[in-house]
Amino acid sequence: MCGIIGYTGKKNAVSIILEGLKRLEYRGYDSAGIAFFNERGVEIRKCTGKIKDLYAIIDSDKPFSATAIGHTRWATHGKPSEENAHPHKSGGIIIVHNGIIENYLQLKKKLIEEGYKFTSETDTEVLCHLIEKYAADYPLEDAVRKALKEVRGAYALAVINEKERGKIVGVRKDSPLVVGLGDGEFFLASDVPAFLNYSRDVIFLDDGEMVIMTGDGVVVTTLDGAPVKKEVVSVPWSPAMAEKDGYKHFMLKEIYEQPRAIADTLRGRFYPESGQVNMDEFGIKEEDLRKAQKIFIAACGTSWHAALIGKYMIEELARVPVEVDIASEFRYRNPVIGQDSLLVAITQSGETADTLAAQREAKRLGAKTLSLCNVVGSTASREADAVFYTHSGPEIGVASTKAFTTQIVGLYLFAVGLGRLKGTVNSDSAMGFLRDLLFLPGLAEKVIAADNVIERIAKELFKANDFLYLGRGINYPIALEGALKLKEISYIHAEGYPAGEMKHGPIALVDEALPSVFLVPRGRLYDK
Repeated sequence: MCGIIGYTGKKNAVSIILEGLKRLEYRGYDSAGIAFFNERGVEIRKCTGKIKDLYAIIDSDKPFSATAIGHTRWATHGKPSEENAHPHKSGGIIIVHNGIIENYLQLKKKLIEEGYKFTSETDTEVLCHLIEKYAADYPLEDAVRKALKEVRGAYALAVINEKERGKIVGVRKDSPLVVGLGDGEFFLASDVPAFLNYSRDVIFLDDGEMVIMTGDGVVVTTLDGAPVKKEVVSVPWSPAMAEKDGYKHFMLKEIYEQPRAIADTLRGRFYPESGQVNMDEFGIKEEDLRKAQKIFIAACGTSWHAALIGKYMIEELARVPVEVDIASEFRYRNPVIGQDSLLVAITQSGETADTLAAQREAKRLGAKTLSLCNVVGSTASREADAVFYTHSGPEIGVASTKAFTTQIVGLYLFAVGLGRLKGTVNSDSAMGFLRDLLFLPGLAEKVIAADNVIERIAKELFKANDFLYLGRGINYPIALEGALKLKEISYIHAEGYPAGEMKHGPIALVDEALPSVFLVPRGRLYDK
């Protein structure tokens, strides 16, 4: 992932862009840069390394500007280098871009034949030259429209023109872009936390939409120039929720936020005294749920592990067959899905490209779609037939924590509620299941309070080169998640397996140097 941030208004855009880039660090990057208007035109400053290195370059003279764009890059086309870092410039056109231009080699060859010189290895520079080609005869937004007619691929981009001071043009296709609305100031970013200190009123762009931002306001159009009326969404997050709040890093903060996040996910959504789940929170008509003969769940990464847990819960309680797919594989296998099916798409951000593609494919094939996500107004929530928000607050840490926990909670509520509708869960059983949920935030707090024990174990094992995680039944996906977390955070190789598969291969790697983590909570599988 890369990060985009743009600002036009009355404050110092340079400071706001740097702050926004800092908030987008969680998306990963190897270089960063900024372009801002000054009295001579537009100045670009960029570097490889950390945002703090970019701060050092800027702090040398502390420039002021009312309009700027910035970017954090994770190398795809071309190595990490200052030349390949964004923004890129061609003539008076300056651009930052997320995504991949699939036909960039053909376009590059054509532009070289027309006399354009390239200074980087990126596909983005192709797009920059292409826009500059049309900018001589057209205003910036029209030049961008004409250039994009020649482009194949995925992109989110922000573009400025030295000749059109104060204007930023943004476009989205298969890569998230959101507009923030302030009092005489406007923001453009890959994600809401980038400008959360300044605005919570946002417009989520859909694929094929363009935003034109000036000091006078914002206009959203199609790529053909037709105006689009957009809903302004008020994001229910406070600026403090996107701060570290004294924690060493965001992931640690979000681990400790799990009890609160679980409580927020549950609030107002179930009635333990009557054994009822408020199924209105899922937004699906009862008749559609009753006639669903099969449920598909599509997700990526950690959300896929939550989906696997959801399969166990739904099949056990509602007795409906569930098929779980890695979202990137779903549309390539010609799934047998139709009007008697429901697809649940799980995505924390609501912008995961593969999950969106799976959701769209299921819809095309006639299935009802339910988005289980965290971000109000996100693409997944807008495009699905129904949505369940986890309300876990912004998750900025790269490795998912509270989003995973609350996704499981949401799926459990869905399983109990669906079981009640299907008649497979009676009121007494439902009352017991739902009463147990009342204790969940407190139990999570109890586990987190054992951090000194966890730290001691980590100190004993951190030098290991490999780990094995084993679980049976519903604990198998937890084993997968544990292994994934260890890989993501410590860069230690780890594998998760069903406990019964230990003898079918993994045991060959076991020796005194291999730590093995067994998930054995008390329950009906404990003796196994």
